[in-house]
Amino acid sequence: MITKFATVYAGHVDLPDMGQTATPANERRYSNEVLSTVFQKTEDVARVMDECGYHAIWLAEHHFQREGYECLPNILMLAVHLAHVTPRIRIGCGFNIAPMWHPLRLAEDFATADILTRGRTIFGVGRGYHSREVETFGAPILDQEANRELFEEQVEIIFKAFNQESFSHQGKHYTLPPAVPYRGYELREITLVPRPIHRPVECWQPIVSAKPRALDFMVRHRIKGVIGGGAATMAEGPVHGYREAAARAGRDLALGEDLCLGIFFHLAETREKAIREITPYYEEHVKMFAPLGFVPGITPAQMEAASRRGGWGAAGVPTVEHYTKTGSWFAGPPEDLVAYLKDLESRFPGLQHVNMSISMGTPKPVMLEQLRWFAKEVMPKFA
Repeated sequence: MITKFATVYAGHVDLPDMGQTATPANERRYSNEVLSTVFQKTEDVARVMDECGYHAIWLAEHHFQREGYECLPNILMLAVHLAHVTPRIRIGCGFNIAPMWHPLRLAEDFATADILTRGRTIFGVGRGYHSREVETFGAPILDQEANRELFEEQVEIIFKAFNQESFSHQGKHYTLPPAVPYRGYELREITLVPRPIHRPVECWQPIVSAKPRALDFMVRHRIKGVIGGGAATMAEGPVHGYREAAARAGRDLALGEDLCLGIFFHLAETREKAIREITPYYEEHVKMFAPLGFVPGITPAQMEAASRRGGWGAAGVPTVEHYTKTGSWFAGPPEDLVAYLKDLESRFPGLQHVNMSISMGTPKPVMLEQLRWFAKEVMPKFA
């Protein structure tokens, strides 16, 4: 049964122009003053969500995005701040990109946030997908196998640090601690200080390819999965795959249990009005995410067309209407959204968590209006 609603806010600033005839993604440049407005925007969104009774706001760690799309580099620091300006809402790390961290620094920082926010910070890890970010921090992403190998060892270390009073680790990438003399003895083990108080640590990870190796790794560490950001149309395979991985580990899960589905939405009095309003935001989403592989089904020629001003129709770039028909985006009145979510609930009886996300580029006043409207007209039907 769906009981916990959240949103993913990756940290876009309000853009002066949007859509296919607006500034191409790679040509956007904003001053530091404009990029810094993301923090007040995040606070305003979190306050409204808290007032409306949402379960969580998920933030995304990203770096160097002068284009204004994803401008939150330190979501653990931001989680501590948000916990001090809101009384209830949980703040999710969606996600900390482990290859850009030393695993013990990430473990320490989360533990600190766990304590300072009194357990309201939700841990989340990912492998990353921006080459500009991951490779700049000295970790592999172009070599996917090397990236996964590094990530898996890092997560092993993080959970050792969380769960063991003292530990050591010898792996391909890390020997912890190093065998060095310290204050009269040779170092053999270390303790994370502080460790999280709220244990076991609830951890989430995005599910993208849903390959058995990745799902088995998640289940082994009791990591929950987010099938997110417009992937609801492809949810059937990952949902069954996660359940099968749990069964291989001796766990019997209901379909959808320990998972979260992500849906982009926009409410209006009619479907036609909602489509009209959301189109420029959707097109901004395509400009940003198509080259990164997060617009399902788009061809290389369509992707190239989406990098230019206009002409998308002639190139056959999929419209938002296409994705509303496949179920990964929703545009329409609240009663239709209730029916859509009730259908998800019937298909996945173990599903509790749904991320109702707002498209990249949506201005702050529209975001706040949509979040309030959803909370008033849709959430009560799932109390």
